[in-house]
Amino acid sequence: MISIAFLTTPGVMGPLVDPLQDELPGVTLTSWPQPEAREADIAVCWKPPAGALAAMPNLKLIHSIAAGVDNILCDPTVPDHPVCRIVDPDLTAGMTEFVLWGTLYFHRDFDRVIGNARESIWRRYEQRAPFETRVGILGLGALGSDAATRLVDLGFTVSAWSRSPKSLPGVTVFSGEDALDPFLAEVDVLVSLLPLTPSTIGILNAERLARLPKGAALILCSRGEHLVADDLVALLRQGHLRGAILDVFEREPLPSDHPLWREPGVLVTPHMATIATPRVIAQQIAENVRRMQRGAPLLNQVDRIRGY
Repeated sequence: MISIAFLTTPGVMGPLVDPLQDELPGVTLTSWPQPEAREADIAVCWKPPAGALAAMPNLKLIHSIAAGVDNILCDPTVPDHPVCRIVDPDLTAGMTEFVLWGTLYFHRDFDRVIGNARESIWRRYEQRAPFETRVGILGLGALGSDAATRLVDLGFTVSAWSRSPKSLPGVTVFSGEDALDPFLAEVDVLVSLLPLTPSTIGILNAERLARLPKGAALILCSRGEHLVADDLVALLRQGHLRGAILDVFEREPLPSDHPLWREPGVLVTPHMATIATPRVIAQQIAENVRRMQRGAPLLNQVDRIRGY
């Protein structure tokens, strides 16, 4: 009998219970720190408590409920078992929708119009052609590639940066550490879709953000740890950056008294860019459980050195 333990903050896993039981009839579900959880075969995780995975002697598989696994691998005691993540086509579509909306928010001057509306100011801005706005995608995985392709389809001038060389029709691709600054220098709207790894923590700092042209904007929908928020605020107040849409934060929910809520030019959204459905999450976890049982290759297994 397979036993699955949920290791997460309270309330996150409730919607997964019924779909997992439908997919894996007879499965035993438990939650950390119940004693039964320590004996489970599979850990289904979102921000598991530090040291918990190392305290599970029967563990065979660690499964994230999201596309990212940084919240798991940040614990140095995580045992050397396979780690898998969720890859959902609908999740990709949701992220692309968010990126398109955010790009249009700045390209069509909605940020300025909304501010003017609060002051009863009627002002129409000059409408620009899409190719006049240079959109840069930071991170060219599945999410970044899809967003970049759709932006090209809409006529935007699109570039992207990735750690390793890649090619995408209609997109100017920069790769490698030495190419990051030249990439940033040619971007009007920067979209961060990087995975969170030790090398990307704090990558959006004062030095990097200052490489963007004056009047550029940021859309952050990857991980809050990528951004040094104080550096962003300083560049906004200096007038170097135009604005930012921030969907992810180091601490979530963002506290109601956090100054980012009230910073002019910043739009806070509640980590809503894209979310996999419980049914899809359960289906992918169940498929990997079945594959594990028959010794088949796992879906979406993470390279622990790369972090994704």
